[in-house]
Amino acid sequence: MKPEKLGFIGLGQMGGPMAENIAKGGFDLSVYDKAGTQDRAPENTHIIGDTAALAASCDTIFLSVPDGKVSLSVVDEIVAVSDRRVGVIIDLSTIGPAAARDAAARCKAAGITYMDAPVSGGQAGAKAGTITIMMAGNKATKDVHDDVLYAFAKNPFHVGDEPGQGQAVKILNNFLSGTAMAATTEAVLYGLSQGVDMKTMLDVVNVSTGQNTATSDKFPNRVLTETFDAGFATALLTKDVNLFVENAKAAGTPTRVADTVGGIWNETNEALPDSDFTLVYKYLRDGE
Repeated sequence: MKPEKLGFIGLGQMGGPMAENIAKGGFDLSVYDKAGTQDRAPENTHIIGDTAALAASCDTIFLSVPDGKVSLSVVDEIVAVSDRRVGVIIDLSTIGPAAARDAAARCKAAGITYMDAPVSGGQAGAKAGTITIMMAGNKATKDVHDDVLYAFAKNPFHVGDEPGQGQAVKILNNFLSGTAMAATTEAVLYGLSQGVDMKTMLDVVNVSTGQNTATSDKFPNRVLTETFDAGFATALLTKDVNLFVENAKAAGTPTRVADTVGGIWNETNEALPDSDFTLVYKYLRDGE
């Protein structure tokens, strides 16, 4: 059965634009954010005072929160509501496979369906409604939510039946993104040392075998312009790369590249707290 009333918790850099696109799609959406709902709520949404009220009034709740600790805390708040209406939680956060499995188990015990559904595409993609969703869990639940998913995402994938599999795809994706950004920085800095113009390098690489998301987007649009405004925090990418390293080691798969890349991002995050992740270019260039 398709949900009639939707809820959204977490109206930050990613959550706010996603909630706004859901509302623009004409869906009945109620929103709540512990950091202050009034100032963050998109137009044409109902402002709700707390998690319990949202759980009592909505069929499906979307979560977009910073990490696994927060996600599990919100799940516990929802589960504790005795008169809850909610039957489905779709967690758009990047929390790691273990936290997703834990959240799913807590929801199952309470008779709630949990969908592990992290997203990729950054703040710009969230605003444009072009993000990718990597959803794992009951496919029938995904299917009945397709209308709302397409309201804020261009590519809603079902990647597996078990919560945690969506997280696995998300962290491997962000590891690749972080690797591309760090490796492209080193490649570009070498080219500059040889007197080659940055734009020329990028033009060549982008029609050659070295092309990647950093050469095609981040460098021409954020680094070459010196705006450094991709809209994704160094701290969040560092968290995701560390989650990949941790989970790959637990799985017994190779991490030689990931160990090096993780070290670069941990150093960058320590040196440049609260920064956009494209500023890794300046960190590696200047060493500070």
